[in-house]
Amino acid sequence: MVERRMHINCISRKKDVKNQHSRLLKHSYIGKLMKKNELARQACKPGMARRDFLTKSLLLAVPALIGVGGPAAAAVSAVSNYSLPTLSRGSTVLSVRNYGALGDGIHDDTAAFQAAINALPAAGGTVDVPPGTYVIDPKVSVRLRSYMHLRLASGAILAARRNSEERAYVLMLFKLSDVEISGGQIVGDRDNHLGTTGEWGHGIQVLGSTRVTVRDILVSKCWGDGVCVGGAMVADAAPIPSRDIMISNIVSTGNRRHGMTIANAHGVKVYDSEFSSNRGLSFACGIDVEPSNDNATSSVLIENCDIRKNQANGIMVYKRVQGVTIKKCYVEENSGYGILTISPYDGYITQNRIRHNMLVGLMIRVRTDNYQVSGNYFRNNNASLHGVQYTTATAVPIVGMVDGNNGTGAHIAKTSDCTNIKVLTNYYAK
Repeated sequence: MVERRMHINCISRKKDVKNQHSRLLKHSYIGKLMKKNELARQACKPGMARRDFLTKSLLLAVPALIGVGGPAAAAVSAVSNYSLPTLSRGSTVLSVRNYGALGDGIHDDTAAFQAAINALPAAGGTVDVPPGTYVIDPKVSVRLRSYMHLRLASGAILAARRNSEERAYVLMLFKLSDVEISGGQIVGDRDNHLGTTGEWGHGIQVLGSTRVTVRDILVSKCWGDGVCVGGAMVADAAPIPSRDIMISNIVSTGNRRHGMTIANAHGVKVYDSEFSSNRGLSFACGIDVEPSNDNATSSVLIENCDIRKNQANGIMVYKRVQGVTIKKCYVEENSGYGILTISPYDGYITQNRIRHNMLVGLMIRVRTDNYQVSGNYFRNNNASLHGVQYTTATAVPIVGMVDGNNGTGAHIAKTSDCTNIKVLTNYYAK
């Protein structure tokens, strides 16, 4: 009798998981995300620039610019000029299927993934994930190791098993080096999460790691962030920060907290990516650059990214942060500020397209020091006051900050305690 009850419970649990992920995959929103991720994968093929997939979709969505050239045009058409870093790893290639992963959207494949990773030799190598839907338990996490590439095929989905934890991660990188994650999707459990508290149910958690590349992947529906990069806590010692992190050509969307958090980290580069529609918590941003506790963050580049429709700010740069450059990004239709700085120093904001944000396009606050703002294109910000206006009025170049109805007030504002703020020529339209 006990055996029969266990069998019935097992069937019920399998049906529950299968139904959950069937709903996710069939939902039109996820279907759109899958199509977008396919574009991201195509952008990596020979002969097509990485930025093209995002540029093309934006050009379809954005009305033609009339009377605007230079920086605004560059924000539309520029392609990031960078190369992926060369990471150290061995030549061994293993498949999760050979270690028991079924990828049927029903069975828990966490242990099979871990077995494949653990089977790599000391020199590391590549673990392949063929097409399929793999249920992963975030309470356990798939723990990557140094000198490895987790390579997801087109059509490979890591689907988070529903849970009630405040802190849980689909993929965990803890004090590692030379790790690459590419391809496929991670779909979180935010729509079916069993708890109501916590904000740390991340798709990818990187802690105290060095030389990490995350590219060509779609991360969505996480209880916390799509991607979180920070420091590793160590007993009786200072946390170990993450260093030399490359985020390239990813889409992080529909998460409950942020699209991406950059916490205790140095040397983070984010290229050609989208952080959109991250909503659920009142402070949810596209990208949050914010060191935790008394730690610090430095040398962050965010370039050619699409940051839009987030619940709070598009990008927030908060407190002990030095050397953030935000360049050639679309920052638009966010429900808070387009870009908000609070107490960082030594930053550069240039050649971005900042428009239709509900609050001021760029808000510089609370002892922000030594920031330069130049070559940006602003249109119809502070839309909660002025309304959303989809016009094609010619943008006007203005040097500095100018008050009045035809000035820069809806687009750039700063508090009196900020110092060494250099606002050069930018372009403005109502």
